[in-house]
Amino acid sequence: MWIRQPIVGVLGHVDHGKTSLLDRIRGGVVASREAGGITQHIGATEVPIEEITRICKDILGKRIFIIPGLLFIDTPGHESFSSLRIRGGSIADIAVLVIDIREGVMPQTRESIEVLKKFKTPFVVAANKVDLIEGFSSQKGAFISSIKELDTIRMERLDEKIFQISSQLYREGFSADRFDRISDFTRNVAIVPVSAKVGYGIADLLMVLSGLAQSFLESQLTNTEETPEGTILEVREERGMGEVSDAILYNGILKRGDTILVGTVAGIKALRVKGMFKPKPLDEIRDPRDRFLSVNEVRAASGVRILFQGEGGVIPGSPFKKAAGDIVKIKESIESAIKGSFKLEQEGIVTKADAVGSLEALVYELSRIGIPIKKAEVGPVTKRDITEALSNFSEEDKIVVAFNVPVPVVDESVTIIENKIIYSIKDEIAKVRESIKQKEQEEKRKEMTFPSKILVIPGNVFRISKPAIFGIRVMAGTLRVKARLMKLDGKEIGSIKSIRTGEQSLQEAEQGIEVAVSMDGITIGRQVKEGDILYSDLNEKEARLLKDEPLSVDEKMTLDEIRNIKKKENPFWGS
Repeated sequence: MWIRQPIVGVLGHVDHGKTSLLDRIRGGVVASREAGGITQHIGATEVPIEEITRICKDILGKRIFIIPGLLFIDTPGHESFSSLRIRGGSIADIAVLVIDIREGVMPQTRESIEVLKKFKTPFVVAANKVDLIEGFSSQKGAFISSIKELDTIRMERLDEKIFQISSQLYREGFSADRFDRISDFTRNVAIVPVSAKVGYGIADLLMVLSGLAQSFLESQLTNTEETPEGTILEVREERGMGEVSDAILYNGILKRGDTILVGTVAGIKALRVKGMFKPKPLDEIRDPRDRFLSVNEVRAASGVRILFQGEGGVIPGSPFKKAAGDIVKIKESIESAIKGSFKLEQEGIVTKADAVGSLEALVYELSRIGIPIKKAEVGPVTKRDITEALSNFSEEDKIVVAFNVPVPVVDESVTIIENKIIYSIKDEIAKVRESIKQKEQEEKRKEMTFPSKILVIPGNVFRISKPAIFGIRVMAGTLRVKARLMKLDGKEIGSIKSIRTGEQSLQEAEQGIEVAVSMDGITIGRQVKEGDILYSDLNEKEARLLKDEPLSVDEKMTLDEIRNIKKKENPFWGS
């Protein structure tokens, strides 16, 4: 039996400083190396209790911690946090909700709170960017130690911002206050003012997290189960080693030589642990500064790099567990987690991503803006994906999204959107679909018969029949080739065969223009006479559709005239 270190999830709105906060704790600079400065994948950092004690030494007093440290998980967002789950809950024991103290609760903050509620995960608010409040730019060290030197004006500015956050959290169902004013942490969410940029308040945050974990989570941190299980975070190619898997071990003891069940591209496989490597304390598992240490066993909770013996193809985001006990049941639970709970449609775009967490995040974000998804899988884009996209009826669904995966096949009939930043993908796909939709609407408008009114110009008959060719003036609207025409009495006379001006052939003629038109099936002087007024011969369906079209004043007047002509035979026409 042993007390494992708590797993701390770090969530919050984009750009509120999640990774920068961890950078300050570990003294590294991971954020600057991320695509677009935004965390794209889940990372893990172990902070030993010795380091926490050193950072907090001036404010600890007589407190003694028995936990071995804190294991921080930095996520791209609440969606990836949601994907790190086991037995209906989250593998995170406690969370840090990072909020920009100036902006307060934002949309992704609110969504993160919903996930924390769902998994009943206790959390602490890190009110970040305190250095941007007037009078705090030069503050360093622990917040609690600086209270005495902060004058009334500065404290009022700070408390105003904290009150804003606590009010917003109250609307989300939580009572919250500045951490040093809380007496019962089981009933109130602690708000810790911090600055990731200058390190202000970091000691207070670590002290609160460690204290809460030790005081209220001891039972779930006591590890008596030796069957190792965890989650694969990343899969990468390592020079000289081949495929390696970065993972979080959240239960038991994993040993070199153990056989574990894990999701691969070929299904759930039993793979032998050939080697294990641990990042040094305060180093980031996905982007380490120092070399990893080779180890024979790893005790939960830990971040570990695993080298498997076998075919490889491990799927990022897959749970894993030692192959012992009910193998069939373990396989079923792993397979269920990999497939996720995506709501797929019969018609929709195809999404591919490099990890289960990434895929869940992508599907979630696209679903939120109403993008239908037909297929969602982990792995590179394949010919089958292209075929799936092409089989969609709607052009705006003939799209393949490649989130951080290779695209070895290309087809110009399909739009392929490649990006390493999930929010850029969301914006780009919305623009592409809107562009396709507008193009379709323009084509549809060209095929529609719009209200138009023309005058048969006297003295401009060039041929009386087969076809009749005569000059007209467009009095209102736009006259198009193939437009059906009728007379003032509502009698149909045929459709426009061609429109010409001089030697030039036109597809349409706008209001005020004089052109020559040709029509079959009529004879000038019989069905049509010089000086006649002719109208577009609309049907009722077209008239109803035109209600949603942006018509000009003249077009609206002409439509009313057409409606009145039609109502002579049918009083309810177009209504």
